[in-house]
Amino acid sequence: MKKVVLTLSVLLVMFIVGCSQQNNEANGDEAGAEEKQTITLGVTPWTSTVPPTEIAQIILEDMGYNVEQTQADAGSTYIGLSRGDIDVFMDGWFPVHDVYIEKYSDTIEETAVSYPEADSGLVVPTYMEDVNSIEDLKGIEADLGNELYGIEEGASITEEIDGLIDSYELDMKQVNSSEGGMIAQAMRKMESEEPVVFYGWRPHTMFNKFDIKVLEDPKGVFETASVKVITNNEIQETAPDAYEFLSNWSISINDVEEMIVKIEEEEIPKEEVAQEWIDNNQDKVEEMLGE
Repeated sequence: MKKVVLTLSVLLVMFIVGCSQQNNEANGDEAGAEEKQTITLGVTPWTSTVPPTEIAQIILEDMGYNVEQTQADAGSTYIGLSRGDIDVFMDGWFPVHDVYIEKYSDTIEETAVSYPEADSGLVVPTYMEDVNSIEDLKGIEADLGNELYGIEEGASITEEIDGLIDSYELDMKQVNSSEGGMIAQAMRKMESEEPVVFYGWRPHTMFNKFDIKVLEDPKGVFETASVKVITNNEIQETAPDAYEFLSNWSISINDVEEMIVKIEEEEIPKEEVAQEWIDNNQDKVEEMLGE
């Protein structure tokens, strides 16, 4: 009888120890999971922002992070970055966005170059055969309704375009709206082959959808842009592996443009398009992860 009691006591002790170990392991797993913070990605209302943001979200989630997106215009995105409300912005355009870096240099940084050569400028339909330079707009402003279509107010490029109008002494005003609104206004004009001028840039589907050309800019108001990843300074310490990935980030402008076409024209869900890029570029993903 004593042997039975002793055996039962040993079994009970073993059971208690086993449960304790399981609880410790579970608590350890929970603690490990809690170490991964939530990373917030800023998303501007531009089609070029979507592909890199979706790719980054999938990779960061695979790394164990919770990822959220915050929609905002460019100015508000940089304010959010400076305050720490936004951790990462995948679509900073330079030198256009230099003004934000200078203003918030104590709290944000240029972390990586996404792609180095993104052209932008004023564009017109090719049926405007005699207009090949911004200087050619002088004298035909009335034919254009004295209007030039641009993107939303709050984007730093809108100030540059206003400066361009003054620099070229054009009798025009800039009409601002969302990217989609600007394209819609230009489309209405082009459908009836009316003269129209608007802001264009690559990567964008407009160069696939419309017969348009970028006007020469003799005064050099527009510069070839370099698109960069911008981060809040704190992420390097709070999420060092995420920071390493972001600092190694790069993607070709052609890949971004192809993804925009799939999302906007073919209406493939953006998450599927991003995952397809990841699946087809595993070597590059591993390189960005430092593996």
